[in-house]
Amino acid sequence: MNTISVQINGISKSYKNIKALDNINLSIKKGELFGFIGPDGAGKTSLFRILTTLLFPDEGTAKVEEFDVVADYKEIRKIAGYMPGRFSLYQDLSVKENLNFFASIFKTTVQENYELIRDIYSQIEPFKDRLAGNLSGGMKQKLALSCALIHKPEVLFLDEPTTGVDAVSRKEFWEMLKRLKEKGITILVSTPYMDEASLCDRVALIQKGKIMSVETPQNIIDNFKYPLAAVQTNNMYELLYDLKQNKDVYSAFRFGESIHITEKKSLINTDEIEEYLKLKGHKHIDIKIIKPNIEDCFMALMEEQ
Repeated sequence: MNTISVQINGISKSYKNIKALDNINLSIKKGELFGFIGPDGAGKTSLFRILTTLLFPDEGTAKVEEFDVVADYKEIRKIAGYMPGRFSLYQDLSVKENLNFFASIFKTTVQENYELIRDIYSQIEPFKDRLAGNLSGGMKQKLALSCALIHKPEVLFLDEPTTGVDAVSRKEFWEMLKRLKEKGITILVSTPYMDEASLCDRVALIQKGKIMSVETPQNIIDNFKYPLAAVQTNNMYELLYDLKQNKDVYSAFRFGESIHITEKKSLINTDEIEEYLKLKGHKHIDIKIIKPNIEDCFMALMEEQ
Protein backbone atom coordinates (compact mmCIF):
# COMPACT_ATOMS: atom_id res chain seq x y z
CA MET A 1 0.00 0.00 0.00
CA ASN A 2 1.35 3.43 -0.98
CA THR A 3 1.77 5.62 2.10
CA ILE A 4 2.83 8.76 0.18
CA SER A 5 0.17 11.36 -0.57
CA VAL A 6 2.29 14.03 -2.29
CA GLN A 7 5.61 13.34 -4.04
CA ILE A 8 7.74 16.22 -5.36
CA ASN A 9 10.87 15.53 -7.43
CA GLY A 10 13.17 18.34 -8.58
CA ILE A 11 10.47 20.98 -9.05
CA SER A 12 11.78 24.36 -10.25
CA LYS A 13 9.92 27.47 -11.40
CA SER A 14 11.14 30.87 -12.58
CA TYR A 15 9.39 34.13 -13.46
CA LYS A 16 11.74 35.76 -15.98
CA ASN A 17 14.95 36.24 -13.95
CA ILE A 18 13.42 35.39 -10.57
CA LYS A 19 13.85 31.82 -9.32
CA ALA A 20 10.65 31.14 -7.36
CA LEU A 21 11.36 27.43 -6.75
CA ASP A 22 14.77 25.78 -6.93
CA ASN A 23 14.94 21.97 -7.13
CA ILE A 24 12.29 21.12 -4.52
CA ASN A 25 12.29 17.46 -3.41
CA LEU A 26 9.78 16.29 -0.83
CA SER A 27 7.52 13.42 0.23
CA ILE A 28 4.38 13.99 2.30
CA LYS A 29 2.65 11.05 3.95
CA LYS A 30 -1.05 10.23 3.79
CA GLY A 31 -2.97 11.81 6.66
CA GLU A 32 -0.12 14.17 7.53
CA LEU A 33 -0.59 17.79 8.61
CA PHE A 34 2.40 19.30 6.85
CA GLY A 35 3.47 22.93 7.09
CA PHE A 36 5.49 25.13 4.74
CA ILE A 37 6.98 27.89 6.88
CA GLY A 38 8.59 30.93 5.31
CA PRO A 39 8.23 34.66 4.63
CA ASP A 40 6.40 36.26 1.72
CA GLY A 41 8.22 35.56 -1.53
CA ALA A 42 9.70 32.27 -0.30
CA GLY A 43 7.94 30.23 -3.03
CA LYS A 44 5.07 28.72 -1.04
CA THR A 45 2.26 29.93 -3.31
CA SER A 46 4.06 28.91 -6.51
CA LEU A 47 4.52 25.38 -5.14
CA PHE A 48 0.86 25.12 -4.09
CA ARG A 49 -0.30 26.35 -7.49
CA ILE A 50 1.82 23.68 -9.20
CA LEU A 51 0.50 20.94 -6.91
CA THR A 52 -3.10 22.03 -7.55
CA THR A 53 -2.53 22.01 -11.35
CA LEU A 54 -2.89 25.78 -11.76
CA LEU A 55 0.71 26.35 -12.82
CA PHE A 56 3.20 24.36 -14.89
CA PRO A 57 6.65 23.68 -13.42
CA ASP A 58 9.69 24.53 -15.54
CA GLU A 59 11.49 21.40 -14.37
CA GLY A 60 10.75 18.31 -12.31
CA THR A 61 7.67 16.24 -11.59
CA ALA A 62 5.07 16.04 -8.84
CA LYS A 63 2.29 13.63 -7.98
CA VAL A 64 -0.77 13.99 -5.76
CA GLU A 65 -2.22 10.64 -4.72
CA GLU A 66 -0.19 9.07 -7.56
CA PHE A 67 -1.67 11.42 -10.18
CA ASP A 68 0.81 13.53 -12.16
CA VAL A 69 0.19 17.28 -11.81
CA VAL A 70 0.54 17.82 -15.57
CA ALA A 71 -0.76 14.66 -17.23
CA ASP A 72 -3.54 13.90 -14.72
CA TYR A 73 -4.71 17.41 -13.82
CA LYS A 74 -8.41 16.53 -14.20
CA GLU A 75 -8.13 13.69 -11.68
CA ILE A 76 -6.24 15.85 -9.18
CA ARG A 77 -8.91 18.54 -9.32
CA LYS A 78 -11.48 15.93 -8.28
CA ILE A 79 -9.56 14.85 -5.17
CA ALA A 80 -7.86 18.09 -4.07
CA GLY A 81 -9.30 21.02 -2.13
CA TYR A 82 -7.56 24.38 -2.51
CA MET A 83 -7.93 27.50 -0.38
CA PRO A 84 -5.83 30.31 -1.91
CA GLY A 85 -4.24 33.03 0.18
CA ARG A 86 -6.54 35.73 -1.15
CA PHE A 87 -10.28 35.37 -0.53
CA SER A 88 -11.47 34.26 -3.96
CA LEU A 89 -15.14 33.36 -3.50
CA TYR A 90 -17.95 35.32 -5.12
CA GLN A 91 -18.44 38.38 -2.94
CA ASP A 92 -21.82 39.25 -4.48
CA LEU A 93 -23.23 35.80 -3.67
CA SER A 94 -24.46 34.84 -0.22
CA VAL A 95 -22.77 32.29 2.01
CA LYS A 96 -25.33 29.64 1.04
CA GLU A 97 -25.12 30.47 -2.68
CA ASN A 98 -21.31 30.17 -2.69
CA LEU A 99 -21.42 26.79 -0.99
CA ASN A 100 -24.14 25.45 -3.31
CA PHE A 101 -22.23 26.73 -6.34
CA PHE A 102 -19.01 24.93 -5.40
CA ALA A 103 -20.92 21.77 -4.55
CA SER A 104 -22.60 21.81 -7.98
CA ILE A 105 -19.23 22.18 -9.75
CA PHE A 106 -18.16 18.86 -8.23
CA LYS A 107 -21.54 17.25 -8.94
CA THR A 108 -22.41 16.88 -5.26
CA THR A 109 -24.67 18.66 -2.76
CA VAL A 110 -24.18 20.38 0.57
CA GLN A 111 -26.45 17.76 2.19
CA GLU A 112 -24.38 14.86 0.85
CA ASN A 113 -21.13 16.02 2.51
CA TYR A 114 -22.55 18.14 5.32
CA GLU A 115 -20.99 15.94 8.03
CA LEU A 116 -17.51 16.85 6.80
CA ILE A 117 -18.08 20.61 7.04
CA ARG A 118 -20.59 20.68 9.90
CA ASP A 119 -18.13 21.80 12.61
CA ILE A 120 -16.91 24.65 10.40
CA TYR A 121 -20.07 25.65 8.56
CA SER A 122 -22.27 25.59 11.68
CA GLN A 123 -20.38 28.66 12.92
CA ILE A 124 -21.40 30.73 9.89
CA GLU A 125 -24.73 29.05 9.06
CA PRO A 126 -26.71 31.72 11.00
CA PHE A 127 -25.37 34.18 8.40
CA LYS A 128 -26.08 31.97 5.37
CA ASP A 129 -28.05 34.74 3.60
CA ARG A 130 -25.33 37.37 4.10
CA LEU A 131 -23.23 38.35 1.08
CA ALA A 132 -19.74 36.85 1.25
CA GLY A 133 -18.24 40.30 0.71
CA ASN A 134 -19.83 41.50 3.94
CA LEU A 135 -18.33 38.80 6.17
CA SER A 136 -15.57 39.39 8.69
CA GLY A 137 -12.08 37.99 8.02
CA GLY A 138 -12.62 34.98 10.28
CA MET A 139 -16.01 34.19 8.73
CA LYS A 140 -14.62 34.48 5.19
CA GLN A 141 -11.92 32.02 6.22
CA LYS A 142 -14.50 29.49 7.45
CA LEU A 143 -16.60 29.87 4.29
CA ALA A 144 -13.54 29.38 2.04
CA LEU A 145 -12.57 26.25 3.96
CA SER A 146 -16.13 24.90 3.72
CA CYS A 147 -16.09 25.43 -0.06
CA ALA A 148 -12.69 23.71 -0.35
CA LEU A 149 -14.05 20.69 1.56
CA ILE A 150 -17.52 20.37 0.05
CA HIS A 151 -16.48 17.68 -2.48
CA LYS A 152 -14.77 15.56 0.22
CA PRO A 153 -11.16 15.92 -1.00
CA GLU A 154 -8.40 13.48 -0.13
CA VAL A 155 -5.78 16.25 0.00
CA LEU A 156 -6.31 19.81 1.22
CA PHE A 157 -4.04 22.71 0.19
CA LEU A 158 -4.30 25.83 2.36
CA ASP A 159 -2.20 28.79 1.26
CA GLU A 160 -1.61 31.15 4.21
CA PRO A 161 -5.14 30.59 5.56
CA THR A 162 -4.60 32.55 8.79
CA THR A 163 -3.01 35.68 7.31
CA GLY A 164 -4.97 38.80 8.19
CA VAL A 165 -7.30 37.23 10.78
CA ASP A 166 -7.35 37.83 14.52
CA ALA A 167 -5.59 35.62 17.08
CA VAL A 168 -8.81 33.95 18.22
CA SER A 169 -9.77 33.01 14.65
CA ARG A 170 -6.25 31.67 14.05
CA LYS A 171 -6.55 29.40 17.08
CA GLU A 172 -10.03 28.19 16.06
CA PHE A 173 -8.79 27.49 12.54
CA TRP A 174 -5.96 25.22 13.70
CA GLU A 175 -8.35 23.35 15.98
CA MET A 176 -10.54 22.74 12.91
CA LEU A 177 -7.52 21.44 10.97
CA LYS A 178 -6.75 18.94 13.74
CA ARG A 179 -10.31 17.60 13.52
CA LEU A 180 -10.03 17.31 9.72
CA LYS A 181 -6.75 15.41 10.10
CA GLU A 182 -8.55 12.90 12.32
CA LYS A 183 -10.84 12.19 9.35
CA GLY A 184 -7.81 11.02 7.34
CA ILE A 185 -7.40 14.05 5.08
CA THR A 186 -3.83 14.97 4.09
CA ILE A 187 -3.37 18.68 4.81
CA LEU A 188 -0.69 20.94 3.37
CA VAL A 189 -0.68 24.42 4.88
CA SER A 190 1.63 27.35 4.27
CA THR A 191 2.16 30.20 6.72
CA PRO A 192 4.54 33.10 7.42
CA TYR A 193 3.82 32.71 11.15
CA MET A 194 6.66 30.79 12.77
CA ASP A 195 4.61 30.00 15.90
CA GLU A 196 2.21 27.91 13.80
CA ALA A 197 5.00 25.46 12.95
CA SER A 198 4.58 23.67 16.28
CA LEU A 199 1.01 22.77 15.30
CA CYS A 200 2.15 20.64 12.32
CA ASP A 201 3.32 17.00 12.24
CA ARG A 202 6.30 18.06 10.11
CA VAL A 203 7.41 21.32 8.54
CA ALA A 204 9.54 22.48 5.65
CA LEU A 205 11.41 25.73 6.29
CA ILE A 206 11.51 27.48 2.91
CA GLN A 207 13.32 30.63 1.80
CA LYS A 208 14.08 32.05 -1.67
CA GLY A 209 12.64 28.97 -3.37
CA LYS A 210 14.82 26.50 -1.47
CA ILE A 211 13.91 24.13 1.35
CA MET A 212 16.38 24.60 4.19
CA SER A 213 15.09 21.85 6.48
CA VAL A 214 12.33 19.23 6.67
CA GLU A 215 11.66 17.79 10.11
CA THR A 216 9.25 17.64 13.00
CA PRO A 217 9.09 21.02 14.80
CA GLN A 218 10.74 19.55 17.90
CA ASN A 219 13.58 17.98 15.91
CA ILE A 220 14.29 21.29 14.18
CA ILE A 221 14.63 22.92 17.61
CA ASP A 222 16.70 20.02 18.98
CA ASN A 223 19.12 20.35 16.03
CA PHE A 224 19.86 24.01 16.81
CA LYS A 225 23.62 23.96 17.35
CA TYR A 226 24.47 27.39 18.73
CA PRO A 227 24.32 28.84 22.26
CA LEU A 228 21.58 31.50 22.36
CA ALA A 229 20.95 34.58 24.50
CA ALA A 230 18.42 37.44 24.62
CA VAL A 231 19.90 40.87 25.21
CA GLN A 232 18.27 44.16 26.26
CA THR A 233 19.75 47.55 27.18
CA ASN A 234 18.63 51.17 27.52
CA ASN A 235 19.65 51.84 23.90
CA MET A 236 18.02 49.18 21.72
CA TYR A 237 18.59 51.23 18.56
CA GLU A 238 22.39 51.01 18.87
CA LEU A 239 22.38 47.57 20.48
CA LEU A 240 21.88 45.57 17.27
CA TYR A 241 24.75 47.35 15.52
CA ASP A 242 27.10 47.02 18.50
CA LEU A 243 26.40 43.30 18.92
CA LYS A 244 27.06 42.64 15.24
CA GLN A 245 30.45 44.33 15.61
CA ASN A 246 31.48 42.00 18.45
CA LYS A 247 34.02 39.44 17.17
CA ASP A 248 32.50 36.61 19.25
CA VAL A 249 28.91 37.12 18.06
CA TYR A 250 27.95 34.90 15.14
CA SER A 251 24.47 36.32 14.52
CA ALA A 252 22.23 39.01 15.99
CA PHE A 253 18.57 39.54 15.11
CA ARG A 254 15.76 41.54 16.66
CA PHE A 255 13.07 39.41 18.32
CA GLY A 256 10.30 41.51 19.84
CA GLU A 257 11.70 43.59 22.70
CA SER A 258 15.15 41.96 22.72
CA ILE A 259 18.04 41.01 20.45
CA HIS A 260 18.79 37.29 20.10
CA ILE A 261 22.46 36.49 19.65
CA THR A 262 24.35 33.29 18.87
CA GLU A 263 28.04 32.49 19.17
CA LYS A 264 30.17 29.81 17.56
CA LYS A 265 31.60 28.93 20.96
CA SER A 266 30.01 26.16 23.00
CA LEU A 267 28.87 28.70 25.61
CA ILE A 268 28.06 32.40 25.68
CA ASN A 269 30.09 34.30 28.27
CA THR A 270 27.48 36.77 29.52
CA ASP A 271 30.05 38.66 31.61
CA GLU A 272 32.20 39.34 28.55
CA ILE A 273 29.19 40.52 26.53
CA GLU A 274 28.07 42.77 29.39
CA GLU A 275 31.55 44.30 29.75
CA TYR A 276 31.72 44.89 25.99
CA LEU A 277 28.34 46.66 25.99
CA LYS A 278 29.33 48.85 28.96
CA LEU A 279 32.37 50.03 27.00
CA LYS A 280 29.98 50.92 24.17
CA GLY A 281 27.99 53.12 26.57
CA HIS A 282 25.02 50.82 27.22
CA LYS A 283 23.24 50.80 30.58
CA HIS A 284 20.58 48.61 32.25
CA ILE A 285 22.05 45.59 30.48
CA ASP A 286 20.04 42.38 30.72
CA ILE A 287 21.42 39.15 29.19
CA LYS A 288 19.58 35.85 29.51
CA ILE A 289 20.54 32.43 28.16
CA ILE A 290 17.41 31.10 26.43
CA LYS A 291 16.15 28.08 24.49
CA PRO A 292 15.57 28.46 20.74
CA ASN A 293 12.21 28.54 19.02
CA ILE A 294 11.39 27.82 15.37
CA GLU A 295 12.11 31.41 14.36
CA ASP A 296 15.61 31.22 15.88
CA CYS A 297 16.18 28.01 13.90
CA PHE A 298 14.92 29.63 10.70
CA MET A 299 17.25 32.63 11.12
CA ALA A 300 20.22 30.36 11.87
CA LEU A 301 19.56 28.28 8.74
CA MET A 302 19.30 31.48 6.67
CA GLU A 303 22.67 32.60 8.06
CA GLU A 304 24.22 29.26 7.08
CA GLN A 305 22.79 29.48 3.57
